[in-house]
Amino acid sequence: MIARRARHGLIVSVVLLAGCSGGGSGAAGTTSAVPVNPAANPQQGMGNLLPGMPPPLSPADVYAGGRKLSPAVADQPTRVYVPNSESDTVTVIDPDTFQVIDTYPSGGREPQHVVPGYDLQTLYVNDDLPIGSGALLPIDPRTGKPGDPIPVRDPYNMYFTPDGKYALVVAEADRSLDFYDPHSWQLQHSVEVPDCTGVNHMDFTTDGRTALVSCEFSGRMAVVDIAGRTLVRTIELPGGGSGMPQDVKLSPDGRTFYVADMMAGGMYSFDAETFDNTGFIPTGDGTHGLYVTRDSKRMLVTNRHAGSISVWDFAENKIVDTWPIPGGGSPDMGNLSADGRVFWVSGRYNSEVYAIAIVDWKLLARIPVGRGPHGLTLWPQPGRYSTGHTGVMR
Repeated sequence: MIARRARHGLIVSVVLLAGCSGGGSGAAGTTSAVPVNPAANPQQGMGNLLPGMPPPLSPADVYAGGRKLSPAVADQPTRVYVPNSESDTVTVIDPDTFQVIDTYPSGGREPQHVVPGYDLQTLYVNDDLPIGSGALLPIDPRTGKPGDPIPVRDPYNMYFTPDGKYALVVAEADRSLDFYDPHSWQLQHSVEVPDCTGVNHMDFTTDGRTALVSCEFSGRMAVVDIAGRTLVRTIELPGGGSGMPQDVKLSPDGRTFYVADMMAGGMYSFDAETFDNTGFIPTGDGTHGLYVTRDSKRMLVTNRHAGSISVWDFAENKIVDTWPIPGGGSPDMGNLSADGRVFWVSGRYNSEVYAIAIVDWKLLARIPVGRGPHGLTLWPQPGRYSTGHTGVMR
């Protein structure tokens, strides 16, 4: 079973990217296959929001709400939480000193991601084994200490509907998206996705009504109606069954979804209104995680097998840099610091975490952790609410 999971990646924290192209090396100037559509409506999805969803602060930037810390996290110290999938532990790091300050059992088997709750008050470690069972380990971000495990079915990953009504547990092995009450943790609805083997990552349209979901082991994407809680359709990737789609990220203007494909070595793009595939952008071997910078100008792309991080510029519509980790590594998943200057990412195959200054592209620290570090999060993150994963904030 660990072999089944070994393809998955880690989490990073999101930051303001100033002068990101300086100091890097590699694929600067790589041409993109994504078409620019100047006629696209910048207010797409703004007129029919999912009821109860906070409206975006800007019609041109879905991430405009993620510029500053909410008063709701004022009493929460900054920590990095690392789920070690092969050690069944959680490592806690002080990002100021780069020191490990705590390690404790994950509460179950094979912890995959540390997911911030919608209301920013609790972190949840996803333990997805044994198959058909599993649990969420709640962590109080004020103390960094865990509570009692919450039993849910097969929680490989977890998101929150943009209205905050449901916790959306990604039951990977069971091919299901399970809608839970995030307070009682009682199952309310299930959306079966039988042709979506290895369902794992997703993101939401600007209006919060629809999600694009990756199917890791079948080379497909699924379109899910969040408001109606139904599967709309599945989409075959150009590579078919040889593809391995991973992280999914909506562009700041809400027009495009980007999908990392670990086997294709790059990102697919999809029109966020029609869900048509509009192009492919090579980045590096083992493309895995996607992280929009604090200013919404660029996106960091982790290439797990290549040991590098690529930089996508939204305005230039291309990869502008690729930076190899000095001495090698396996960057998987993570997030940016609150000020947007340091990218924290797990080294999946190296039992370590990297702290990377993205302003001048320097490796600040290489921190030993447990085996198989995966979806880490740095917390707290700027934003009004969390849609889940390792800290996707809006």
